Amino acid sequence: MTGQLYAAAGVDLAGAEAAKQRIARAIESTRTPETRGRIGAFGGMVAVPEGIERPVLVLSTDGVGTKVLVARAAGRYDTVGEDLVNHSVNDILVHGARPLAFLDYIAGSGLSVEEIAALVEGVALGCRRHAMALAGGETAQMPGLYRPGEYDLAGTIVGVVAEAAALHGDRIVPGDVLLAYESSGLHTNGYTLARKILFEQHALKLDDRLPGGERSVADLLLAVHRSYYAAVAPVLGSLHGLAHITGGGIPGNLVRVLPEGCSAVIDNASWHWPVLFEYLSRAGSVSVDEMRDVFNLGVGLIAVLPEAQLEAVRAAAERSLVRTWVLGHVAAGARGVRFA
Repeated sequence: MTGQLYAAAGVDLAGAEAAKQRIARAIESTRTPETRGRIGAFGGMVAVPEGIERPVLVLSTDGVGTKVLVARAAGRYDTVGEDLVNHSVNDILVHGARPLAFLDYIAGSGLSVEEIAALVEGVALGCRRHAMALAGGETAQMPGLYRPGEYDLAGTIVGVVAEAAALHGDRIVPGDVLLAYESSGLHTNGYTLARKILFEQHALKLDDRLPGGERSVADLLLAVHRSYYAAVAPVLGSLHGLAHITGGGIPGNLVRVLPEGCSAVIDNASWHWPVLFEYLSRAGSVSVDEMRDVFNLGVGLIAVLPEAQLEAVRAAAERSLVRTWVLGHVAAGARGVRFA
């Protein structure tokens, strides 16, 4: 029998082949009119859509961090795949880009066919929901680098936008409104600190519930990172800027889109932190400043726009069942973010 020595070393070729068959079906389910080439080729191919004046490709690479440890402990493998896609979609959405193609990368050791396939199927689900091709990817079994059952998940997205329509934040001016879009939870950031507080300091279990909460710890931590594409894409032309609130929180991400001479003023009284963030702050004795730097605090995306466009932009979000609220405003001053 072939592959015996490789299997003894920790790489199951037969299992990898079985996983490939399910992965191929997942990829096939995401093919779009722009998809080119064959499944299983060395590279994925997509055509740039027609009708876009001076098309610019927008690319981003990211992962889901230590959220995979929670998924592994809970035995859930599909949700983090969708997390990865949605996070990436939001990262190019802030530039006004439409998602075009996605590549995933799974590295681990001792993963079963079911686990590998579930990860890719979660990615494929996220791609289908955005009419985006899963153009290919890589699954690498690497015993010795990873302990059995461990894995990491990352991906690269390719989007496209007309050069004149791209958002850079340079149109932001004093007097603009800051509109917050509600997050679905931690999204994909802050899990190292959250896990330390919940599981090490307070020995909570995945099926426990937080005081004042109705959902289990597992459900709270594995809530899928929300995509804002449907809520924002119809009104991109009304916006001056967008910030995806990921690692670094509101201050670390909003400042990335502000031009010189513009200061973002956040109204602390405009929202209440969700139960999970309140618990993490209290139970972990985490200062407000550190909470703001690590977590999104219930704000997944911030749009910067003229006040005259506020009603239409909020209506678009409401149609996509995404809650919004006025978070603050842009004032003249040194480039930065302050809470008031």
